[in-house]
Amino acid sequence: MTNEKAVAEKLLQVEAVKLSPSAPFTWASGWKSPIYCDNRKVLSFPYVRDFIKSELCNVVFEHFPDAEALAGVATAGIPWGAMAADQLKLPFMYVRPKPKEHGLGNQIEGAYSKGQRVLVIEDLISTGKSSLQVVEVLKKAEVEIVGMVSIFTYGFDHAIKAFHEAGVVTRSLTDYATMIELAVEKGIVTPENKALLMDWSKDPAQWGR
Repeated sequence: MTNEKAVAEKLLQVEAVKLSPSAPFTWASGWKSPIYCDNRKVLSFPYVRDFIKSELCNVVFEHFPDAEALAGVATAGIPWGAMAADQLKLPFMYVRPKPKEHGLGNQIEGAYSKGQRVLVIEDLISTGKSSLQVVEVLKKAEVEIVGMVSIFTYGFDHAIKAFHEAGVVTRSLTDYATMIELAVEKGIVTPENKALLMDWSKDPAQWGR
């Protein structure tokens, strides 16, 4: 079993990922979606949590060995980034969606230095918009972004293009295509629904309209 498939299986096991092509979910953006992913649920399952943490560390160690610190995307990326940083014995910081409205007004919480090589930890990549906003905040702080690691990505073409244009290398523990293949294998969705599910990922904004 590949690591991508093993991670997908764990997410399905704890119901962090739900698939419902016949009764789609509605995202905050208003998009209709046959899938809902909430990796925060994994935090409640110690053995699965430990597995995901180890996989994150393996990806960091293999693909980003020059990372000098990890930065979690608030809020869902914070626990994963903190756990990985602890295991790898690296400094950790996290980035808020906007500056704090009181105290020091920080948007980046934690210690960092100019030129420091920072790897961003995200739980989920969808459109990539919020993830890249964090990258911009860190760049303005004059740290060097070595890449981004996420637990799950939908693999949308426009997100891939956006990261490429921003010069950000991304790695994910598992992805949408792997998840759908596994769901068909396990009988969670029918082979007939597979085509429908893959069509959604090609144009999620218009799907179901």
